[in-house]
Amino acid sequence: MLIMLIAVGLVLGGIFGFIAFKAHLLKQFLASQGQPPQTVSTMRAGYQEWLPKLGAVGSLRAVRGADLSLEVAGIVEKILFRQGEDVRAGTLLVQLRAHDDIARLQSLKAAAELARITYRRDREQYLAKAVSRQTLDTDAANLAQAAANVEQQQALVDKKAIRAPFDGRLGLRQVDLGQYLNAGTTVVTLQALDPIYVDFFLPQQSLGEIQTGQAVTAHTDAYPGQVFQGELSVINPKVDNSTRNVQLRATLKNPQHRLLPGMYAMVAVGVGRPRRYLTLPLTAISFNPYGSTVYLVKEQGKDEKGNARLIAQQSFVVTGETRGDQVAVLEGVKEGDVVVTSGQIKLRNGTPIVVNNSVQPSDNPNPRPEEE
Repeated sequence: MLIMLIAVGLVLGGIFGFIAFKAHLLKQFLASQGQPPQTVSTMRAGYQEWLPKLGAVGSLRAVRGADLSLEVAGIVEKILFRQGEDVRAGTLLVQLRAHDDIARLQSLKAAAELARITYRRDREQYLAKAVSRQTLDTDAANLAQAAANVEQQQALVDKKAIRAPFDGRLGLRQVDLGQYLNAGTTVVTLQALDPIYVDFFLPQQSLGEIQTGQAVTAHTDAYPGQVFQGELSVINPKVDNSTRNVQLRATLKNPQHRLLPGMYAMVAVGVGRPRRYLTLPLTAISFNPYGSTVYLVKEQGKDEKGNARLIAQQSFVVTGETRGDQVAVLEGVKEGDVVVTSGQIKLRNGTPIVVNNSVQPSDNPNPRPEEE
């Protein structure tokens, strides 16, 4: 039994010794290998000039726009426009049936002409002392009443037609020939598209930086990459009590009629003078509760081939405003520093790195959505 126990102890001791020896050799091997290098992308920090801007989302509306309708009821007799066409002010668009009204107008014009003739004849007779002053006054009153009746009937006839009140582009036709329309029924919309307004809001803190005439730019996702220029036209003299925002209106140039009323647009109002900021892509910054950090690329000697050995060094930074895919760095990075822009999640202080800049993160101050 004693011999058996000694034999078992020797076997177990040999097994555990071999495992410990193997672990020791593996530890020595890993220690000799060091940390494996991590592949990252980098860029050199540099200054850019930013024009301070106040941004907002605005709604477009026509400088002149109306849904055209009739003041009186009637049956549509003529439709004289094409949908979507541009028309000039005064163009006849729709005519209601008005034969009875026109006939009555002709009757009233005839009565007015008779009253005018009677007045002229009695005036000559009055000058010859053939009629009294009372007769002449009665004739003048009858003439004025007849002329007023003609104007009243002419106004009624004119209400049976719709004319374009201003130059603009027509929309969809809402009526058909022979249709009976009640007063106030919309027939077609008319919108003046060049120039066009954009209404937006800014907080009351911005009132000291804005004034009418300042340059305004706008862009919309309907036309990626195109910027529409304009200027600030109106600052509302009242601040909204619930939001403490002030409403503003800018006038944009729209010669190609691309912007349409009802669309939304991203608006930027230029304020102040251009400022120089040291900028980095947003992806280069690690935002943490204890502070924002970046990884700088530093050289640490040479490798066996004589190439510079690169390591990552963490640095705390103070960031400023952002613009698109960029962020302004106020402290922690100097001009010319090489900064890691992607792959930071794998890094620690002193981690060896390999730079591969074949793919870089976006660094555009004015990014636009792109279709894949």
